[in-house]
Amino acid sequence: MSPIFVPVFAAGLLAIAATAAAAREPCGGGANALGTARVMAVDAGTTRRVGRKHFPATLPLRPREVVVTFDDGPWPATTPRVLEALRNECVRATFFLVGRRAEAAPALVRRTAAAGHTIATHTYSHPLLNRMSFARAEAEIDRGIAAVGRALRSDAEQRIAPFFRFPGFAATPRLLDRLAQRGIVVFGADLWASDWLPMTPEQELALVMQRLQAAGRGIVLLHDTKTQTAAMLPALLRTLKRDGYRIVHAVPSRQ
Repeated sequence: MSPIFVPVFAAGLLAIAATAAAAREPCGGGANALGTARVMAVDAGTTRRVGRKHFPATLPLRPREVVVTFDDGPWPATTPRVLEALRNECVRATFFLVGRRAEAAPALVRRTAAAGHTIATHTYSHPLLNRMSFARAEAEIDRGIAAVGRALRSDAEQRIAPFFRFPGFAATPRLLDRLAQRGIVVFGADLWASDWLPMTPEQELALVMQRLQAAGRGIVLLHDTKTQTAAMLPALLRTLKRDGYRIVHAVPSRQ
């Protein structure tokens, strides 16, 4: 394991404890909320890469189970709206944070973690890692982890999960092998919202539900930096509830 990971992933990955504590706090939706149906502990020793859009396997989800994930934040204009929508429906998600944005908004990183969400990483500055040398790419990953770690350091109960998502899914075999050696699970996705494209919240909702109905279950990729996604999220969560979907919260297993 690289030395930079020792303080960040120390103390048995206490994200599970933080999640359990947050789960006992009241949320906005009460009995009518979508809720989080179950917590899935992901063991980096046996689960290296997940998401069928990129890899042969995904998380062992049951029919109509969904793992909600967000990339590229935190973003002050939209992440609070996303967190509020999740709180209102008692939903726990995974946030793949960009290091430089975590540096710019550390209080928002801590707010996300304090709400019980899983904190993961997405490099420091969001480059395509397959377009640089192996050493530079690994340094970019490490710098992102360190930046998010500094944002969380005021609370010993809050740790970064050993989960990583490649910007643009631009992985290389060597980087994938290196992350596996370091005990880091690489998350792809089973479906996404395509919210990097201009569309209305209504169009985005229809697209996500169409793709989810086709897949039946899966890891859903959204961006908490997108205004249309922040506007769409309350309706998405209500639609998932109406259509009988259940939320699974991915957390790191104890090591």
